[in-house]
Amino acid sequence: MTDRLDKKGISRRSILKGGAAATGAALGSGAITGFPTIWAQNIKDVTLRQFGTGVSNLNEVAAKVKEDLGFTLEMTALDSDAVTQRAATQPDSFDIADIEYWICKKVWPTGNLQAMDTSKIKNYDKIVGIFRNGKLTPESTIAQGTAPHTVGFVEGVDGKTFVDNESGWMTLIPTIYNADTLGIRPDLIGRPISNWSELLNPEFKGKASILDISSIGIMDMAMVVESMGEYKYPDKGNMTKEEIDLTLGIFTEAKKNGQFRAFWKTFDESVNLMASGEVVIQSMWSPAITAVRSQGIPCVYQPLEEGYRSWGGGIGLSKSLSGLELDAAYEYINWYLDGWVGGFLMRQGYYSAVPETSKNFMSEDEWGFWFEGKAAEGDITNPFGTVMEKAGAVRDGGSFYDRMGAVACWNAVMDENQYMVRKWNEFIAS
Repeated sequence: MTDRLDKKGISRRSILKGGAAATGAALGSGAITGFPTIWAQNIKDVTLRQFGTGVSNLNEVAAKVKEDLGFTLEMTALDSDAVTQRAATQPDSFDIADIEYWICKKVWPTGNLQAMDTSKIKNYDKIVGIFRNGKLTPESTIAQGTAPHTVGFVEGVDGKTFVDNESGWMTLIPTIYNADTLGIRPDLIGRPISNWSELLNPEFKGKASILDISSIGIMDMAMVVESMGEYKYPDKGNMTKEEIDLTLGIFTEAKKNGQFRAFWKTFDESVNLMASGEVVIQSMWSPAITAVRSQGIPCVYQPLEEGYRSWGGGIGLSKSLSGLELDAAYEYINWYLDGWVGGFLMRQGYYSAVPETSKNFMSEDEWGFWFEGKAAEGDITNPFGTVMEKAGAVRDGGSFYDRMGAVACWNAVMDENQYMVRKWNEFIAS
């Protein structure tokens, strides 16, 4: 949507932003006379259907959209595999796909999403370099796997293939990302943990867990295999069949020896395993750590010497979205990057694609703790007001640049993906 001016000098964007107001109400200080009121009248009738994982498909976001923009956002939360399947096979079932970049690599070739014009994204120039040229800082090394910028752009509005430059047409508008590692129960382990290889340490026999999402789980496995000194992958994110066999072979042996308590698929499962103490070390996500801590149970997102496995997500638009609904979707994207959502997500330990706008919706102490790695001056709460950390606490892994600067690999889709999934399913069934 362009921000072009209509004949009264008021942009469609400004009218959309005022759309929640009563029809015919004045925008700003002057009444609108002789102006077509269809935008203000109809925006409240728009419903956009969004689906994605529970990470960011949050009722609070939908409620804030209704309050700020005036239209309805219907959200459906699914697991990663279900998200992939729906985006690839049910294009008429959604307007907005809130998906991860590795999922985009599977979905874009189906033609179910439309390329987005970056000139319509007002904070595009403030999006972190990870999503634009792959580099956090000019000196950064791009990690292995499906780095977001490698699937973030196509050559034009009808582009079918990814390009390695900022073409002006994005597949996804980035929204959320993080550096993932292992979660541990320090009170039950009782000693320092500093390597991925600890996941297979016999000391934790029957008390370890890994997530049962093949494209992500195999990356955690690869981090463990390298940490053990068993093998050095040329690219963990694009294994050969032999490398897949090697990786899953090591973990199948560990599984048969009783290393794993469970294999989880959902956020809640990972929280329950850790909070109950059934598991003391496992694949985990940042808000799951937060959820365990909010119960008063010690849980650490442990920085490890080999670095982090990272992921990024963004908003994709259905190919069939057009007209007022498409304009509303662009409004939503611009609102999303304007800071409120970023602040909400960062209080759960995630990062915003435009950190500087999020800062406007966080206290100085919150920003210092979550982004800068500073010791908390007061109690740190999650978005729902639950105390997460006491004064003096420092975030696991430190600052944004410490954490995202230590990313070793991104979640990925491999050339041998079908083979990998088949072998993964054999591992889970073994």
